[in-house]
Amino acid sequence: MIATNFFRALASFFTDVLFIPYDALRFIDASWWIKNSFNWILFGITSFLFLYWLLQLQKFKKAGTE
Repeated sequence: MIATNFFRALASFFTDVLFIPYDALRFIDASWWIKNSFNWILFGITSFLFLYWLLQLQKFKKAGTE
């Protein structure tokens, strides 16, 4: 009984609270670029962090401290 209430509360939190920005973007009458700006920002951050990680791997490989 407690487990089902916990998972229902968790599902409610994710669908009702965390998706509020996406629901707001769904109803904005704007261009594709504005609607997907959040995704482009996340893509840029992820690309930067991936490049940083690769450079750190290369640095440790050259030093021989893998």
